[in-house]
Amino acid sequence: MSYITAIGVTNPITRIAQPAIADFMVQAMQLNDNDARKLKTLFRASGIAHRHSVLDDYARLSDFTFYPNNLKHSLPGTKARVELYQKHAPLLSTQAAHVAIKQTSLSPTEVTHLITISCTGMYAPGLDIDLIKLLKLRTDVQRTCINFMGCYAAFNGLRLADSFCKANPQARVLIVCTELCSLHFQNENTDDNLLANALFADGSAAMLVEATPRPGINLSLEKFHSDLAFEGENDMAWRIGDSGFEMQLSSYVPAVVNAGMRQLADKLLDGSNYSLRDINYFAPHPGGLKILSAIESALEIPKHQHKQAYEVLNQYGNMSSPTVVFVLYELMKSLTTTDDKKTIMSFAFGPGLTLESMLLKICSR
Repeated sequence: MSYITAIGVTNPITRIAQPAIADFMVQAMQLNDNDARKLKTLFRASGIAHRHSVLDDYARLSDFTFYPNNLKHSLPGTKARVELYQKHAPLLSTQAAHVAIKQTSLSPTEVTHLITISCTGMYAPGLDIDLIKLLKLRTDVQRTCINFMGCYAAFNGLRLADSFCKANPQARVLIVCTELCSLHFQNENTDDNLLANALFADGSAAMLVEATPRPGINLSLEKFHSDLAFEGENDMAWRIGDSGFEMQLSSYVPAVVNAGMRQLADKLLDGSNYSLRDINYFAPHPGGLKILSAIESALEIPKHQHKQAYEVLNQYGNMSSPTVVFVLYELMKSLTTTDDKKTIMSFAFGPGLTLESMLLKICSR
């Protein structure tokens, strides 16, 4: 058995209200009155109140620090965006990792494995090596990088950490998910860009996974199940373009999630001695309000059983891979000793269209 024993989360200091971002987008995308109304309606219906970014340009209408002041000019290229990723991602990742490690009695030198997760930037020597230096981890820590998998990547990190702990009971695995989605703003007036620009934000989350629970609340990793819904293959994609990374995000994704959700949950529970009625809490990746609504409809569950997903979406937006970890963090904070042995079902979705699921049990020590 392996356990999530600590979670740390952090965001860039720049916190921007959703209406202010909408004003920036109207100007940056050079929208006419009709398209501007369409965008602002989309932003109001997003369920998001605030988002964080390493750029404060989104809170301005002039005097930009990264984008050209005349937004009719070409936007920064991929090189400039990835250079900003390399500047900001290590510091944000270090902050999240410090928060997680501080919750335990561990010294950073006791971390045996480091898993870094990101899809919004890459360089070499990479984020993993920067974290070893900044956190003062051992230089012989076992490193794994999970790149370009998108919103569901934290599940792959947890699955890998679970394997490490089962193979070696002395393993102390640090997982760090960091995304700077806001670096990849695209100003072409397309439905994909309108939707992506309304949702994505920056954040980092870190988890410690160990073979033995610690005093307090732990989450045991009981079971994983993943699947692919090829009918949604063209509805979500993430590609490297000349001017940053380009998101393809169709409004049909919630329908695909709805269609595959019940089967995904049933397969996860198959052979577990649990039924859907036995699940006490749900912790889905809040990819958007329609995603959360699709889950409720497919599983016939009330909003209060996954209220943390709505809270995270409202306060942070969609940060890609760290987002579901933020949900687990908020849920973990709310748990008490009376929740011992209760169950959590978690989901995330991404390109493929990939459907990930995970069953956890609360362990109070």
